[in-house]
Amino acid sequence: MGYTFTLDDVRALSSPEGAAALAEVDTLELSTRTHLADIGGVRARFGAATAALVETVLLRRKAVAKLRGAGWLLTDDALQQATPTLVAAVRARRLTGRRVHDVTCSIGAELDALVAECPVVIGSDLDPVRLAMAQRNVPAAHLLRADALMPTTRDTVILADPARRAGGRRQHRPEDLMPPLPDLLTAYAGRDIAVKSAPGLDFDALGWAGEVELVSLDGGVREACLWSPGLSGDGVTRRATVLGSGGFAEEYTDAEPDELPEKPVGQWIIDPDGAIVRAGLVRHYAARHGLWQLDPRIAYVTGDQVPAGTRGHRVLEELKYSEKALRQVLSGLDCGALEILVRGVDVDPDMLRRKLKQRGSRSLSVVLTRVGRTPTAFVCEPTLGFSK
Repeated sequence: MGYTFTLDDVRALSSPEGAAALAEVDTLELSTRTHLADIGGVRARFGAATAALVETVLLRRKAVAKLRGAGWLLTDDALQQATPTLVAAVRARRLTGRRVHDVTCSIGAELDALVAECPVVIGSDLDPVRLAMAQRNVPAAHLLRADALMPTTRDTVILADPARRAGGRRQHRPEDLMPPLPDLLTAYAGRDIAVKSAPGLDFDALGWAGEVELVSLDGGVREACLWSPGLSGDGVTRRATVLGSGGFAEEYTDAEPDELPEKPVGQWIIDPDGAIVRAGLVRHYAARHGLWQLDPRIAYVTGDQVPAGTRGHRVLEELKYSEKALRQVLSGLDCGALEILVRGVDVDPDMLRRKLKQRGSRSLSVVLTRVGRTPTAFVCEPTLGFSK
């Protein structure tokens, strides 16, 4: 558990003297190897401020890949839940020109993106320390201390990010979030609202009437966002937003065509991004790129080309799956390093890799799946697409 910051810490760290002290501490390695010597030196220079200074420097280093702003004040818990800058920026662009109230603003990760797109940005939180940090991090936002379940603004779009961890465990049930999702939706009934949530939430059971957006960044599904009907795209109930740190960005929605041909496996097999799979948009993704499915119930797609920015597996061999047959094919192809992808069959990839014991020089991949009722193995050569 990280250091517990106080309002006095925030005031001290926000001062010119605090900024100078942070810059000095940031010159230290602060690694396991140098920990005792570094902490001793900081304590000799700054006394009781040591813990706040060291924690802030370490958190800023962790935040570099996630948050755009340099010199942020933050807590460990707030950093873990903070929206990555690239994700927040995409959401903010959907709200361009609107007055927005982030009712769970924490240290200001969403506010920082919103102030670049929206004429009025308001943030509120119950935690006075995080609120003070947000004021330091995003001075252009208007901040107030308020309960997220008590409406305090009118004519604003509501943005909320209920806490998804309690007691160190990730929560997936809507009623276990903080504040509880059902209570939040009741408090702002009839208002335009966007709510961040866990990707694993059962959206069908929730009965959400608007749009559910699944967002991935660099191949990892980061979050879902519930958009109320007034903020949804025309005819859209599901959206997948696929982002890459290098500037790659694509969106797919269920308003797009999803008619696919039925054909044998093509030259390539593609495992669609997790946001596309979780949003139920595999067919829409395939239709846009001229691909088709290996099996209508399995999320792998296939075709004779690989979409830009996407990883593909070039098919070398197709066989009815058995461990013995697969071992023979892999040995014949001089397989060494082996990646195993599995969908639709009950196979543990790590256990199978150990059993196969391939010792060749070639790096290959195996896609194990079901085509119709037949367990099938595709031995492939994995290839990276264009950089994202």
